[in-house]
Amino acid sequence: MKIGERHLVQLAAVVKTGGVTEGAALLGLSQPAVSRTLAMLEARIGEPLFVKGRRPLQPTSLGRALADHGQTMLSASRKASDVVESFRAGRSGVVRVGGTPFFMDALIAGMIAEFQNLHPDVRIDQSYGYFPDLRAALNADQIDLAICPIDILDEGSGLEFQQILPGRNVVACRVTHPLLLKRRPQPAHLLDFPWVAPPPGSPLLTDLRSMLLSFGATEVKIRYSGGSLMSVVQYMKAADALTIMPHSVVFALRNEKSITALPVPIPHSERALGLLKRSDAPRTPAADNFARHIRTGFDNLKHLIKRHEQSVVWGS
Repeated sequence: MKIGERHLVQLAAVVKTGGVTEGAALLGLSQPAVSRTLAMLEARIGEPLFVKGRRPLQPTSLGRALADHGQTMLSASRKASDVVESFRAGRSGVVRVGGTPFFMDALIAGMIAEFQNLHPDVRIDQSYGYFPDLRAALNADQIDLAICPIDILDEGSGLEFQQILPGRNVVACRVTHPLLLKRRPQPAHLLDFPWVAPPPGSPLLTDLRSMLLSFGATEVKIRYSGGSLMSVVQYMKAADALTIMPHSVVFALRNEKSITALPVPIPHSERALGLLKRSDAPRTPAADNFARHIRTGFDNLKHLIKRHEQSVVWGS
């Protein structure tokens, strides 16, 4: 004998609420429709589902057993509805985000934690890469969102870019560096010290070479290269080496009181940090929520970063 799931769900609702009218209201159905369903179910199995003359309705032992199965289905249905609603509201799901290492480690990782404090059912899958790798990952649907610095997009790239922070590079050093004792360090003074090179593939590496060339250097004294942000910071804390970093990264490290910026103006390319995604990508509510969270985070940081730049970088 086949018993329809719909019959069991309606039976469970009536048993749970103690009445046909109440059970129908719970399911958003009419009372006559539920009454017909129960009558059809009783006729099919040939046994009563409720004890006659009892109010509120009292199920028979068979009615209780069938209602238990219906309650399992009802609970599963409601859980499925909750999953759909949570997904549509961006409160659950998976966000695949890629970004440049220094920015991700210094700024974005903390924002991811803040986002998940608000949305604990959203999983974040993070990866590293520079613009060419991130563009390829977006086009291959391997990530939903990229956070990286770029200058300009090619026409017809199929990508959308939203700026979240203007680009600004600085020369970084340890807080006890000898150059900080000079009242007005000059670009030529920087050539007396060794350098830490940014990771291969980083646009900062091109910026470093262009900067040193503008200072009149004929060769670069690289003493350390290829490290993560943490390893670069640990290295520089124990050495008089210099490196080039985005000012926002130095700002993010300010509370550690180990790395700071030299008050030396340097040339830098017109590059901005922003959110990159495919123009034709299907909408993912959790990814949209995450992108809004990142934009809001940087909106709140912009004035603090600017004030830090004016007071620390330029020493005013």
